[in-house]
Amino acid sequence: MTDFKDRERGEETKFAFDQETEFKIAARRNRLLGEWAAGLMGLTEEETDAYKKAVVQADFEEAGDEDVIRKLLGDLTAAECDISEADIRSKVEECAVEARRQFMTDQK
Repeated sequence: MTDFKDRERGEETKFAFDQETEFKIAARRNRLLGEWAAGLMGLTEEETDAYKKAVVQADFEEAGDEDVIRKLLGDLTAAECDISEADIRSKVEECAVEARRQFMTDQK
Protein backbone atom coordinates (compact mmCIF):
# COMPACT_ATOMS: atom_id res chain seq x y z
CA MET A 1 0.00 0.00 0.00
CA THR A 2 2.87 2.38 0.76
CA ASP A 3 4.32 1.84 -2.72
CA PHE A 4 1.01 2.84 -4.28
CA LYS A 5 0.78 5.99 -2.12
CA ASP A 6 4.36 6.93 -2.97
CA ARG A 7 3.70 6.40 -6.66
CA GLU A 8 0.50 8.45 -6.44
CA ARG A 9 2.36 11.30 -4.70
CA GLY A 10 5.06 11.13 -7.37
CA GLU A 11 2.48 11.40 -10.14
CA GLU A 12 0.79 14.35 -8.43
CA THR A 13 4.14 16.10 -8.04
CA LYS A 14 5.00 15.49 -11.70
CA PHE A 15 1.60 16.79 -12.81
CA ALA A 16 2.03 19.96 -10.75
CA PHE A 17 5.54 20.46 -12.15
CA ASP A 18 4.32 19.97 -15.73
CA GLN A 19 1.48 22.45 -15.21
CA GLU A 20 3.86 25.05 -13.78
CA THR A 21 6.25 24.54 -16.69
CA GLU A 22 3.49 25.01 -19.26
CA PHE A 23 2.32 28.15 -17.46
CA LYS A 24 5.83 29.64 -17.56
CA ILE A 25 6.24 28.79 -21.24
CA ALA A 26 2.84 30.34 -22.09
CA ALA A 27 3.75 33.52 -20.17
CA ARG A 28 7.07 33.73 -22.03
CA ARG A 29 5.27 33.17 -25.34
CA ASN A 30 2.85 35.97 -24.52
CA ARG A 31 5.69 38.35 -23.67
CA LEU A 32 7.30 37.53 -27.03
CA LEU A 33 3.98 38.16 -28.77
CA GLY A 34 3.59 41.46 -26.94
CA GLU A 35 7.07 42.53 -27.98
CA TRP A 36 6.36 41.60 -31.61
CA ALA A 37 3.02 43.47 -31.66
CA ALA A 38 4.51 46.49 -29.91
CA GLY A 39 7.15 46.66 -32.62
CA LEU A 40 4.46 46.64 -35.31
CA MET A 41 2.61 49.42 -33.50
CA GLY A 42 5.75 51.50 -33.03
CA LEU A 43 5.54 51.67 -29.24
CA THR A 44 8.31 53.14 -27.11
CA GLU A 45 10.41 50.95 -24.83
CA GLU A 46 8.29 51.84 -21.79
CA GLU A 47 5.06 51.28 -23.71
CA THR A 48 6.42 47.97 -24.97
CA ASP A 49 7.14 46.76 -21.43
CA ALA A 50 3.62 47.69 -20.34
CA TYR A 51 2.11 46.10 -23.45
CA LYS A 52 3.96 42.81 -22.91
CA LYS A 53 2.47 42.67 -19.40
CA ALA A 54 -0.99 43.44 -20.79
CA VAL A 55 -0.73 40.56 -23.26
CA VAL A 56 0.28 38.18 -20.45
CA GLN A 57 -2.71 39.44 -18.41
CA ALA A 58 -5.06 38.93 -21.35
CA ASP A 59 -4.32 35.20 -21.23
CA PHE A 60 -6.09 34.95 -17.87
CA GLU A 61 -9.50 35.90 -19.31
CA GLU A 62 -10.36 32.40 -20.55
CA ALA A 63 -8.78 29.03 -21.24
CA GLY A 64 -6.90 28.67 -24.51
CA ASP A 65 -5.32 31.22 -26.80
CA GLU A 66 -8.42 33.00 -28.11
CA ASP A 67 -8.25 35.79 -25.52
CA VAL A 68 -4.66 36.61 -26.50
CA ILE A 69 -5.44 36.45 -30.21
CA ARG A 70 -8.48 38.69 -29.73
CA LYS A 71 -6.39 41.26 -27.83
CA LEU A 72 -3.60 41.29 -30.40
CA LEU A 73 -6.00 41.48 -33.33
CA GLY A 74 -7.99 44.30 -31.72
CA ASP A 75 -4.93 46.33 -30.76
CA LEU A 76 -3.16 45.85 -34.09
CA THR A 77 -6.31 46.71 -36.02
CA ALA A 78 -6.83 49.84 -33.89
CA ALA A 79 -3.23 50.84 -34.62
CA GLU A 80 -3.99 50.42 -38.33
CA CYS A 81 -1.48 47.61 -38.81
CA ASP A 82 -2.21 45.51 -41.87
CA ILE A 83 -2.34 42.07 -40.26
CA SER A 84 -4.78 39.18 -40.39
CA GLU A 85 -5.94 36.76 -37.74
CA ALA A 86 -4.10 34.00 -39.64
CA ASP A 87 -0.87 36.03 -39.38
CA ILE A 88 -1.37 36.36 -35.64
CA ARG A 89 -2.11 32.65 -35.22
CA SER A 90 1.04 31.83 -37.14
CA LYS A 91 3.04 34.16 -34.89
CA VAL A 92 1.49 32.52 -31.81
CA GLU A 93 2.84 29.15 -32.97
CA GLU A 94 6.24 30.63 -33.81
CA CYS A 95 6.50 32.30 -30.42
CA ALA A 96 5.38 29.12 -28.63
CA VAL A 97 8.29 27.22 -30.18
CA GLU A 98 10.73 30.01 -29.30
CA ALA A 99 9.40 30.29 -25.73
CA ARG A 100 9.81 26.53 -25.19
CA ARG A 101 13.35 26.68 -26.63
CA GLN A 102 14.26 29.60 -24.36
CA PHE A 103 12.75 27.92 -21.32
CA MET A 104 14.62 24.67 -21.93
CA THR A 105 17.88 26.56 -22.50
CA ASP A 106 17.39 28.47 -19.24
CA GLN A 107 16.86 25.21 -17.33
CA LYS A 108 20.34 23.88 -18.20
